[in-house]
Amino acid sequence: MRSLYSKLLCLAAAMAFTGIVALAQDGYRVVPVSNGGKISGTVSWSGPAAPKLEVLINKDQGVCDPDSHKTRSLDRLIVGSNGGVANTVVYLKNISSGKDLNLPVARRSLNQKLCRYEPHILLVPKSEAVSIQSSDHVLHTVHSDGAASFNLAFPLTDHVTTQTLNTPGLINLKCNGGHTWMNAEIMVVTHPYYAVTDQDGKFELTDVRRETTRLWRGMKAG
Repeated sequence: MRSLYSKLLCLAAAMAFTGIVALAQDGYRVVPVSNGGKISGTVSWSGPAAPKLEVLINKDQGVCDPDSHKTRSLDRLIVGSNGGVANTVVYLKNISSGKDLNLPVARRSLNQKLCRYEPHILLVPKSEAVSIQSSDHVLHTVHSDGAASFNLAFPLTDHVTTQTLNTPGLINLKCNGGHTWMNAEIMVVTHPYYAVTDQDGKFELTDVRRETTRLWRGMKAG
């Protein structure tokens, strides 16, 4: 993971040096991307076995734990059988122009189901709204800190609430209704070149301008 992160930082530095990027993140421009490139890879865990991060389910067990597992994973560190790390956000830094800011719909809305946030990682464009609802027949209260601060109660099932997110950055979510294991993260972003690794740790960034992919290949080859 450290190696991949270093490569992303090197890519950002190289782009700034060559003058490809002239605008700040908030100045992102949508431009035609013809024959765009693709950047893909895998985030892998190395070192000692990853610890299990689990919490006792001690409230509303009938709704939160219908299969009587007794504990719930915090979803903070999910390492697959092949060593791939799920739920890792991979992105390009200092991107000023490119494809439409059209992120996956599934990562722009949050559901509370069996007292778990789905999905665990959300990607929402700056100044747009995230949709939140609850499928559970118990009271949940979504509390946030970080790039946004709000406290939203969900006493009714399937009622959708929206919250506009105006500040780029990371938002931490938790339940103030006593379900202490519930947690999720929202990345509020200013460009579309973000991806979340799947269960095998794989990611893919598509329709990347050719200048960027050439720099990426150079960083990997070096």
